[in-house]
Order: sequence, then structure tokens, then C-alpha cells
Amino acid sequence: MRHLIYNIGPMAHLSNGDYNSPLTGAMMSERESLVHNSGMAILIDNKVIKSIEESSKLCAEFGTDSIPNSLNVTNCQGFAMIPGFVDCHSHLLWDGDRSNEMILRQSGHSYTDIAKMGGGISKTVKATRNATESRLAKLGNSRLNRASKFGTTTMECKSGYGLSTDSELKLLSIIDDLNTQNPIDLHATWLGAHDFPFDKTKKQYMEELLSEQLPQVIEQGIAKWADVFCEPGWYDLEQTEEIVRDAANSNLASRIHVDEFVNSDGLALAAELGCVSGDHVGYSSDDARSKANSAGCMQTFLPGTPYILGKELNLPLKKCIDNDWAFSLASDFNPNYNSLSIPFVGSLATHRLGITPLEALIGVTRNPATTLFSKDADNTPGTIRVNGPADMLIIKSKEIDGWCQYPGDNPILKTICKGDVVKL
Repeated sequence: MRHLIYNIGPMAHLSNGDYNSPLTGAMMSERESLVHNSGMAILIDNKVIKSIEESSKLCAEFGTDSIPNSLNVTNCQGFAMIPGFVDCHSHLLWDGDRSNEMILRQSGHSYTDIAKMGGGISKTVKATRNATESRLAKLGNSRLNRASKFGTTTMECKSGYGLSTDSELKLLSIIDDLNTQNPIDLHATWLGAHDFPFDKTKKQYMEELLSEQLPQVIEQGIAKWADVFCEPGWYDLEQTEEIVRDAANSNLASRIHVDEFVNSDGLALAAELGCVSGDHVGYSSDDARSKANSAGCMQTFLPGTPYILGKELNLPLKKCIDNDWAFSLASDFNPNYNSLSIPFVGSLATHRLGITPLEALIGVTRNPATTLFSKDADNTPGTIRVNGPADMLIIKSKEIDGWCQYPGDNPILKTICKGDVVKL
């Protein structure tokens, strides 16, 4: 069915230049080339944008009355429109509750301390292994509904809370099932190397990852990437390199956790290995950031994580812009940071880290989309363009800058995913 959306306020289409390439530096603030003035309309057919014209033209051609089984009509009433959010780093599937860890952090215990005390990832692994598939699917559906309400239309989803071959394959299979049941477009990542399980030695688990898990993940055919938690105390540089290289030899690209707690040269390794992205990157060196940019390895910042861990927010977003380094922003939804609100991520990026709402918007739409889709894809989301996917948001403001200025509230009026208004 066709869908006519008219009387749109300012529209941040973000489609200037090659939409399969990230925007960097000064290009991120070129409002004239990235935002349409008020008064535009969009015609959608079969989940694809077919036309973007003045409202007067499309309304004259198609009318403004919904026609059953033929045309849906949405009047934006002058409210602003932005692309649907692309959340390129999330841990969607897990069970359990780690809210007690906040008290431990306030008592001075670090993330590493809590892990050694039996909390952290290993605690979630135990709960997730004990959960039934139906329980995990129910949790996943509920979380995806929350994400839709906050405007996410595309999401990367990691396994990682199974830490055994059977459990990791089960999590990936559930993600695949959820993708057929929900409007959000899901992209799966295998994160078997999230931690070392409590029931195996490091040597035993490394052998399982490389000789058992990875081959079966490849055979299963659901995961699009491999991931490794490359941090001191978890996976070191040598182990990370071995996993990433073996995955690459099986034509599985990687996007990896690096430099969250200290600079361990993780981002430099990600660049050297040709990873799609290095995520967290809070403590990476400027030299590594430059190398990553040259290698096409996206820096993905996750400001919600240091926020929830009570750490200083000093992520170098403005430095990235000043140096023309590509970057993305994402939720890092997980048992510690239990939020699927990309607008809150945008609020942290603007109010606390000093970039503009337009720059932050690019960081949660166009730029992350380039890490999820191939360079020659014609269905890459993150922009609003003719022949592009019909994923867009109508927000509660008549200025595009309002999308990230509702901390603690939801700025989304309507989420339009694959051409249809999502029932929220």
C-alpha cells in the first residue's frame, strides 16, 4: 500500500553526497545541504520512498484522504522529520537483573572488581543460559517495542551472554526469529568472545571459539559480524587478533569492543585488522583514531555506558569533528545500561559533550548505517531520499534540533518503519 506523508516541517534528509559514506567534519553542520525547508511531502510505495516533492504537488496528485487498501495518508501538521535511528551497538538478548551493582560501584568497586566478585557478564550468562527460548523471545519483543517507541528502525544485536556453542547459536537464532516478527530491521553479531565462561579455562574456551563456535556460526549463517571484548582482564590483543583473523578467513567481518577502560591499543588493532568499527574507544590515542579513520574503521562512541558507570564523560566527539574523523553513536543497551533511548544518547552528546543536534543526529543515523550495509547497497537506511528505505520519524518539535532535547521524555510522535506507522 502507498503512504502519503505531507505538511512536513523541516526535514533532515541527510542525503547529501554518497549516502553509503559517512559524513565528517564541517560536512556534518552544512544545514543547507542536509535539511529541507518546511512544506515537503513524501510518497512511499512498497516500503520505498518514491517521491519527495512540495506538499501542494503531491497532495494535488493523490489527495489527502486515506483510501482503504490503496493509500494511507499522514498529515505532519508542520512537525519536523528526521531519519529513523540506526542503533549499531546493542546487547538485545539476556535475562537476569544486575541493578544491585550500582551500590557496589558507589562503594568504590570497579567493573573489574564486580566481575571478580561473580557479578558482571558472568552473572548475566548464568541467568541467560537458564532462560527458555520463549522467555528470551518475549524479552526481545518487549525491548524492540521500547526501541520502536524511541525511534529506532534499524538495530545491530549481539549474542554474547551464552558463552557456549549451543547457547550462542540459540541467541543468534532467536535474533533471526525476532527479525521476522518486528518492524525494526535487525542485524546479528556473534559475540562469543564477550568473556571467559566460569566452567572452562581460557585455553579451553579459546579452542572452543575457534574450532567449534566459529565454524558453526558460519554454517548457521545468521551473524554478519564477529565481535570481541578486547580489554585487559578479558581478551588481550593476541587473542583478539586470532579470533578476528579466523573470522575473516571465513568471510565474517568484525566490529569489536576496544579501549573502554584504558588505552590498550585496541583501536589501532581494529584498524590494522580492517574491522568495520571499534566500539567504546573512550581511551584510544589520537594516532589510533587517525589510523582507524584512514582504514575505514568507524569509531563508535557509547556515552550511556560511562554515564551509567558514574565515570566522567570526556569522549572526544568535537575532536573527531575537528579532525575529519568519522564517528557514530549508539545505545550499548545491556544489563548495566538498560536504556533503548537513542534520543537520550543524543542528549548526552549535545548537552554534555558539546556537539550540535545536527552533528549528533548524523551520528545515530547516516554514519552508523554505513557500518551495517555494504558500500554498494541501495537500501542503506539513515537518510531520507528517493529510492531509499521508508524509515523516518516525526518528532514533537517543529525544529529538527528538538530530537535530542527531551531528556527523560520521548520526543517521537510517530515512528515510520518500512513505510508504515508503527503502532506504539
